Amino acid sequence: MTGSDLTSPAPLAFVGLGALGLPMAINLHRAGYPLRLHTRSREAERHPDLAGALPCASPAAAATDCRALVLCVSDDAAVEAVLWGAGGAGSTLPAGSLVIDCSTIRPNTAQAMAQRLAERDVRYLDAPVTGGTEGARAGSLTVLCGGAEADLERAQPVLEVLGSAIHHFGAVGAGQQVKAINQVLVAGSYAAVAEAVALGQHLRLPMEQVVAALRHGAAGSWALTHRAGAMLADHYPLGFKLALHHKDLAIALDAAAGVGLELPISRRVQAMEAALMADGWGEADVSALRRSLPQPPDNEVRA
Repeated sequence: MTGSDLTSPAPLAFVGLGALGLPMAINLHRAGYPLRLHTRSREAERHPDLAGALPCASPAAAATDCRALVLCVSDDAAVEAVLWGAGGAGSTLPAGSLVIDCSTIRPNTAQAMAQRLAERDVRYLDAPVTGGTEGARAGSLTVLCGGAEADLERAQPVLEVLGSAIHHFGAVGAGQQVKAINQVLVAGSYAAVAEAVALGQHLRLPMEQVVAALRHGAAGSWALTHRAGAMLADHYPLGFKLALHHKDLAIALDAAAGVGLELPISRRVQAMEAALMADGWGEADVSALRRSLPQPPDNEVRA
């Protein structure tokens, strides 16, 4: 198979139609890729925007006769189950095909998956994404890749449908290492916005005006621009699930421990997230970190 074999209309399998995976699959479908779909709940396989794609009973069924399998599942165990569990795609992926893994997992898990697939003459690219549900819907995700240059070249037509920025960092596992750094930055920036919002609310400032004034200055950030409004409203529609970010922070903290580095801010945010998960906020957006801090006694704004 050549570097151009994944241009549309090459048949693709897509496994994992969650908050990110579903809009990613819809964008590939709109781009003309014939899709074979599988997701654990099965319901999203019949989304109206995927009409014409083929729902499949298992990852193995989805992968049959496909040139590439795109994965977007929750964690290491899910990736391993999709590839090697009962009905796993590893048994049916054709020789010469490519796995494009957009899940966020441990670098050593990515390396183990690549090695096992190579024994079946199947290639593997770790390609975790960042940009939230907004980026997934818009096809503007940032894709962080680890793997062989030739595999990235093959995957390029697919990745260009999913994202607007595609970066290659080295061998398999390198993309996951960069994603861990991304999640450290998310932890600090979201927690800082939560604290800033809480302080402004307790000072009874006009916080919509405050955010508008600050977002283009030195304190500006993606989190301030896109998530301060949710924190002000105390309403946290899903962009990226807090429980998944908590899982990702564990990967980052383990990586830091492996090189003898302590990350106190990330460690603190991990504890905040654990407490929120215990209170039932695990399925909410990461911006629910605002719930770790007291709400003001009233919503009155100082005149």
